[in-house]
Order: sequence, then C-alpha cells, then structure tokens
Amino acid sequence: MSARPTEGNPLRAFAAQIWGSIFRHGLPTTDKVAARTALTNFFLHIHPVRVKTSAIRVSYTLCLGGLSFFLFILLTISGLFLMFYYIPSVDQAYQNIKDLQFVATFGLVIRNLHRWAAHGMVITVWLHMARVFYQGSYKPPREFNWAIGTFLLLITLLLSFSGYLLPWDQLAVWAITVGTNMAKYAPIAGPYTRYLLLGGRNVGQGALIRFYVLHVVALPLIGFILMVIHFWRVRKDGFTGGL
Repeated sequence: MSARPTEGNPLRAFAAQIWGSIFRHGLPTTDKVAARTALTNFFLHIHPVRVKTSAIRVSYTLCLGGLSFFLFILLTISGLFLMFYYIPSVDQAYQNIKDLQFVATFGLVIRNLHRWAAHGMVITVWLHMARVFYQGSYKPPREFNWAIGTFLLLITLLLSFSGYLLPWDQLAVWAITVGTNMAKYAPIAGPYTRYLLLGGRNVGQGALIRFYVLHVVALPLIGFILMVIHFWRVRKDGFTGGL
C-alpha cells in the first residue's frame, strides 16, 4: 500500500497544513461549497459567491473606480517623497518648491507626477460617479454605497483644494483667501469655519500648517477608510448594478 505524498516529507506536510488552514474546503463544485468557501476565507469573504458576467466587463465599468484608487496610491507614494523636501513654513515653502523643480534630483518628475495624478483623480472620480448615475447602479440596495461615493468625491475635491495652498505663491494665497471667504457666508457656522480653517483671522502660518495637516493626514486617512467600506460594499452587492 503506497504512502500518501505528504508522509515522510515534513516540509510538504507542513505546507499542506498551512494551505488547509487557509483554504478549508475543496474546489467549489456546488453552490453550498462555494458559499462556505467564500464565507470561511479571509481573502474571499469580501467577494460575492457569484456575479453577473456583464457586471465585470471592462466595457461596462470602464475600470474608473480602479483607476481612481490607483491614482490615490500614486498620490500617496509621490506625496511621501515630496514630504522629505517640503517644510510647511511661510518663509520656506515657496523656496522648497523651487528647489524641488530645479535642485533636487528627479524633484520635478515627482512633483509633476503628484500634480497630474491629482488632476487625473478628480476627473476619474467624476466620470465614475457619472457612469454609476447614468447606468442606474445607485438604485436600491446600493444607495448606501452611493452615499459613500459622494463623500469620497467631496474628499477628493478637498484634497485637491488643500494641496493648492502648499506652494505658498500668489495663486495659492488668493485661492485660499477666496475659498475661506466663501465658507464664511455659510449659515450660522460660517465665521467659525473660516477661523478654524485659517487658525486666525488672516491667511498666514496658521492657515498653511492646518491645510498641510489636512492634506497629508486627515483627508487621506478619512478617504482610505471610506474606500475600504466602499470596495467591501461593492463586492458584497455583487459588484455593480444596472438599469
């Protein structure tokens, strides 16, 4: 009687044990086994048991959500490189940007990569929401995920706006002046919102440091958490819906 393949080979037996602890069921030959496999596996439980073939066609989704997430990752990586050179100080910020352009090795490449990826993310998020709207993918039971996507659009726009201030040139200063003045006219909380954003009554060091923290910590963290919820809900809903 022949021995089983793992007998006599402790390394192979250990590998088989690890594999069995991750994938506890065999191939999904029936719907019941497929459901059990998906529910008991960490890597598979976020996916639905089955999806429509039409729902995952590239020509249907245009992969706009995936492109938006890819640009977010690109922005995160390029932003980390920029943080090595940039100092959020009204006396040094503008010179830091000039040094990135003309002194630092590949500095201009990294800055332009960050800048154009930001523009691209705004475009892809807008197109993604337009695609979802015109194809009716926001309808029940997906209305919660539509609300999450709306918040993600807002986060994307706020990321773009907060990053606009960081070079601390004339365009940045006047853009933040106009933007916070618009916020001031919001009902009831308007003046307090402007004061909170600027860290004072005038555009200065307080405004720069607050928008810097928003741009590199608060908004990316909130956006990432919402993306995790968004992707999880997309998969649990069977990817995308339609008319």
